Amino acid sequence: MTEFWLISAPGDKTCQQTWDKMMAATTRTNNLSTNHKFNIPDLKVGTLDVLVGLSDELAKLDSFVESVVKKVAQYMADVLEDSRDKVQENLLANGVDLVTYITRFQWDMAKYPIKQSLKNISEIISKQVTQIDNDLKTRASAYNNLKGNLQNLERKNAGSLLTRSLADIVKKDDFVLDSEYLVTLLAVVPKTSYNDWQKTYETLAEMVVPRSTNLLFEDNDSGLFSVTLFRKAMDDFKHKARENKFTVRDFQYNEEEMKADKEEMTRLSTDKKKQFGPLVRWLKVNFSEAFIAWIHIKALRVFVESVLRYGLPVNFQAMLLQPTKKNMKKLREVLNDLYKHLDSSAAAIIDSAMDIPGLNLSQQEYYPYVYYKIDCNLLDFKV
Repeated sequence: MTEFWLISAPGDKTCQQTWDKMMAATTRTNNLSTNHKFNIPDLKVGTLDVLVGLSDELAKLDSFVESVVKKVAQYMADVLEDSRDKVQENLLANGVDLVTYITRFQWDMAKYPIKQSLKNISEIISKQVTQIDNDLKTRASAYNNLKGNLQNLERKNAGSLLTRSLADIVKKDDFVLDSEYLVTLLAVVPKTSYNDWQKTYETLAEMVVPRSTNLLFEDNDSGLFSVTLFRKAMDDFKHKARENKFTVRDFQYNEEEMKADKEEMTRLSTDKKKQFGPLVRWLKVNFSEAFIAWIHIKALRVFVESVLRYGLPVNFQAMLLQPTKKNMKKLREVLNDLYKHLDSSAAAIIDSAMDIPGLNLSQQEYYPYVYYKIDCNLLDFKV
């Protein structure tokens, strides 16, 4: 279970008392959640007007940064391909796993100086994450093009004999080359029709060289046969072969072209290997940066919302709860009972929603206490 509830409640006589009460309600008798204090430094409050505007801006920024965090995580999974189980160990924040980072959160004073205004801090985060998003698009596009071109070439060298490249199957010796009159064709023959081919290929057209057929290659369904005949009988042979369910491949032996294809495949494969390491390193570093930025936004939102709701001077306790899955509904009820005195209208809505089955007003996620969810399930597959 990697869902956290980041909440805050006003300090009683002291913030410690607020913490103790919440701990007593959620852990002493019923073990509803694992809890941690969430440390938010003394940020600059500014004016009420700025806080109200900032509350909306931070909500949008929260969604944007979360989407970038998920994009980087998902792209990491795509790039690691066969090692998707290794994705989780590469998704770290400041060198530690995400749960450890969140539960031991410390504000990064160097990146986000608290002497700056709240608006400035949010703009620093916005610029930083926008840059990560733009860089990701550029890097992903370059790597995906390379990967796509390589896959197209690999696809050409695999699959059915009817469509696949024949360059790595045939040899120069299989063909009559540089002849004015003779030409070698390649026919794909179903395995069930080998006998028919051997009996009929010499009579499919005039001027077929007797005993000129050879089986060059087989896959699960078919065989590739060579056959030599006079050039002027070529069209007639192809037509008759088609009537007999033998497919003549449109192929001319060209050493230069085949060599160029092989070289291109080697080049793309080498380029992909060269880019892989630096790309994974970039993704690791920038996932960490984006995730750290995201949790700082959550901290900013808790601070702004707590000041707007609970007033000045700043006096609230931010708390991080990790609910146990089967007790989430019960935990909501306990928190509602504990804090309903803070906002009777919100508490009344929640009470009525609990009383009327099927009426799910809590979807708005407004509670008498400040609440934000942090969901660490960042990937759309189970690693």
